[in-house]
Amino acid sequence: MAEHAKVALVTGAGSGIGRACARKLIAHGYRVVLAGRRQAPLDALVEEARQSGGEALAVACDVSDAASVDALFDAIRTHYGRLDVLFNNAGRNGSPVEIDQLDIDEWRSVVDINLTGVFLCTRAAFGLMKTQTPRGGRIINNGSISAHAPRPNSIAYTATKHAITGLTKAVSLDGRPYDIVCGQIDIGNAATEMAERMARGIKQANGQVAVEPLMDVGHVADAVLHMADLPLATNVQFMTIMATKMPFVGRG
Repeated sequence: MAEHAKVALVTGAGSGIGRACARKLIAHGYRVVLAGRRQAPLDALVEEARQSGGEALAVACDVSDAASVDALFDAIRTHYGRLDVLFNNAGRNGSPVEIDQLDIDEWRSVVDINLTGVFLCTRAAFGLMKTQTPRGGRIINNGSISAHAPRPNSIAYTATKHAITGLTKAVSLDGRPYDIVCGQIDIGNAATEMAERMARGIKQANGQVAVEPLMDVGHVADAVLHMADLPLATNVQFMTIMATKMPFVGRG
């Protein structure tokens, strides 16, 4: 691995979109820090990278916990001394229940992971990126099509993804003096464990249950790589990538 290779951090790297994007970045020469709650799948990715001639570092982390995020960034400073790309990917859904049936502790968990977790990682990355040499870096937030049009019974998830859009815009503005750029990718129906319910049939706005098409998660990884590879003078502020025939356009 070349010494000049960029360093990227992927949260939620142990499965789904995070794993696919981490693999793609490793394959294209990035030194990738893999963060997630479960150590075993991260270690498996490190070994996979090693066997293919790539480089990765596994750090177990709960993004909703400030001390855990601090430890993650201490590891990044120790091993690499800088961070060029942060992909804020870690997230969770809430139970698909009526608003008055959603447990307050579950609401807090979704907010803590989907929103506060993104803030904590962004906060730490911002502090590193503005002081490192060369200065600057790129932050990519995993939003959602729900940031634009909610599904039925998704108040916690939808609220956090709307908030991510505001966070993305604020960081994009506040990062300008330090060459820190921030963009958002909104993903619709990538074929991962989290989207399996779409293929089984999911409630639509009219109350009917319908099977929805999925897309290969590899296309999401390609899109994230494209955003990551851009020079800091250029930014994809918002990108939507989705299964072509999913019921999104016309849903709102």
